[in-house]
Amino acid sequence: MVPTGAYGSWPSPIDASLAASRDGRPDHIGTVGEEVWWTEPRPAEDGRRALVRLAADGATTSVLPAPWNVRSRVIEYGGQPWAGAAGDNGPLVVFVHYPDQRLYAHEPDGGGEPHPLTPVSGVGGGLRWADPVILLDRGEVWCVLEEFTGGAPSDVRRVLAAVPLDGSAADDRRAVRELSDDRHHFVTGPKLSPDGRRAAWLAWDHPRMPWDGTEVVVADVPDPADGGPLRAARSVAGGPDESVAQVEWAPDGSLLLASDSGGWWELYRSGAEGQERTALCPGREEEFAGPLWKTGLTWFRPLESGLVATVHGRGSTALGILDPETGEIVDAAGPWTQWAASLAVRGSRVFGIAASPRSACEVVELDTCTGRARVIGAPHDDAVDPAYYPEPQIRTFTGPDDREIHAHVYPPHNPDRAAPDDELPPYVVWAHGGPTSSAPLVLDLEIAYFTSRGIGVAEVNYGGSTGYGREYRNRLREQWGVVDVEDCAAVATALAAEGTADPARLAVRGGSAGGWTAAASLARTDVYACGTISYPVLDPEGWTDGGTHDFESRYMESLIGPYAEVPARYRERSPLRHVTTLTAPFLLLQGLDDVICPPEQCERFLAAIAGRGVPHAYLAFEGEGHGFRRADTLVRALEAELSLYAQVFGVERPDVPPLELGK
Repeated sequence: MVPTGAYGSWPSPIDASLAASRDGRPDHIGTVGEEVWWTEPRPAEDGRRALVRLAADGATTSVLPAPWNVRSRVIEYGGQPWAGAAGDNGPLVVFVHYPDQRLYAHEPDGGGEPHPLTPVSGVGGGLRWADPVILLDRGEVWCVLEEFTGGAPSDVRRVLAAVPLDGSAADDRRAVRELSDDRHHFVTGPKLSPDGRRAAWLAWDHPRMPWDGTEVVVADVPDPADGGPLRAARSVAGGPDESVAQVEWAPDGSLLLASDSGGWWELYRSGAEGQERTALCPGREEEFAGPLWKTGLTWFRPLESGLVATVHGRGSTALGILDPETGEIVDAAGPWTQWAASLAVRGSRVFGIAASPRSACEVVELDTCTGRARVIGAPHDDAVDPAYYPEPQIRTFTGPDDREIHAHVYPPHNPDRAAPDDELPPYVVWAHGGPTSSAPLVLDLEIAYFTSRGIGVAEVNYGGSTGYGREYRNRLREQWGVVDVEDCAAVATALAAEGTADPARLAVRGGSAGGWTAAASLARTDVYACGTISYPVLDPEGWTDGGTHDFESRYMESLIGPYAEVPARYRERSPLRHVTTLTAPFLLLQGLDDVICPPEQCERFLAAIAGRGVPHAYLAFEGEGHGFRRADTLVRALEAELSLYAQVFGVERPDVPPLELGK
């Protein structure tokens, strides 16, 4: 017979070190000749991202040893950080090294060391690069250049640029040739037409975010002998109220784009100048793209045959092959429920990154000729018996005004323990970041860390989340701090009312924008017994005057409203200005190198709460930015969070260091 144990007290083989070792996922997949390459997280190596290659013989090797860190800081969240080409001496790779943000070139089969292609700038955030495209016939790399012109976060310009492959720009910014002007504040990397005569990219400007409105820009490419910039740049699609999340060239020279002009991000085909636009798969009420938090995201790729590989779905996603002539989609068979916005194609093969509630992210190959999908890289392995994994429930709850709220509910589960018949479990409501984002339906060992100990988790895709169409996404317009808080509370109270959760032992947790929601929930509701707040926004007024990075510096105008028009609304929504109503214990986690949500806001929040008798703890981590990457940080944060819940929920947890709660 299985022993009985109180919820929250169960022993589990999923410890914080194991959860930390599986943090992150593969990303930035691409092909180099016949090989498939991608980046992988390395939590145990100071959180760097490694570039790995899958050779034709099936061997997977790291292209660059530690401490090389392949990651871009363009718009802070980054973009595609590498490109590869088959050169005369084997593969040639151009990549961004995170510490100095320079572009480097490397021939891994040549035995040499990477050498820089771009200079270092001491002005502000320096020079940053993303979305490189290697053009061997021109001897150049075309990419996004982000150049800081002063010390303020907004002192920045972004253009398309050509960097010589011969290294002549390594110490001379003047050797970098600008391909576009800076009429638009934000740009994505260039996509060249099949005949090489045109380039297309996305652009947008403040105060819009890319999920509000973007433009498709097309320009003429000069002959290599002529040099000079791209010519006659013109907008051919998109606009202030239409979000085009991706643009590609089809083999026949037409444009393919993912636009939400019909209320969902759907696929369209048009002429090279945007004329005669046609929906390829109308009326499905599914998303074929998502929010452009990084440049270079790819939800679809055209194949040589004219078919289109596309990630699509409502909430969860699948990888399908679309016939543009008939609108028919055939999905890849397999267990995967979530596909990343990172696809590559080679001939008739499609490569992507996918996960499921029983498996972490893996590199998957789909052969479109046979329909066979198989794992070829970063294969999931069960470090513990999968019987300890939670079984998610896809739920739809009813919130204020009878609005639908989507959530994933993970009940406590452990094959070695049963709970007393007269006890209800504690639950933690997870508010995702963004807030224009969503919680994926995948195996997450951080969730399993809690559920296997007898603490349930409910991930809430509150109003404003992506994956459910533009109308659902727009629920948060000028309602941040209201709709997200109400929706999370509605899920928590519904779980309690139906007898799923203990109403006296509910907690809320979130990071970044989710940290805002967690803090606002503790300050503005009495639903939760405690909360964990990670690298949060705590005072939106601070974001209106240089208190964050450039990309999100005008985000509050859509989330709360124009500050000049509604300053009182900013103060009314601010958790920092409502500390007098906050009485529940909380844990505050912050990276000291965070330039998106700087530690200054946490410090002001702590100063305001000091002496009010609210139990709390603050853990700040050197060397960590927005989102934690190092294994030791992840372990400390997770164990501290469990200790908070154990103390508040009245559970003994001698397996984690006690978290000291001050007042």
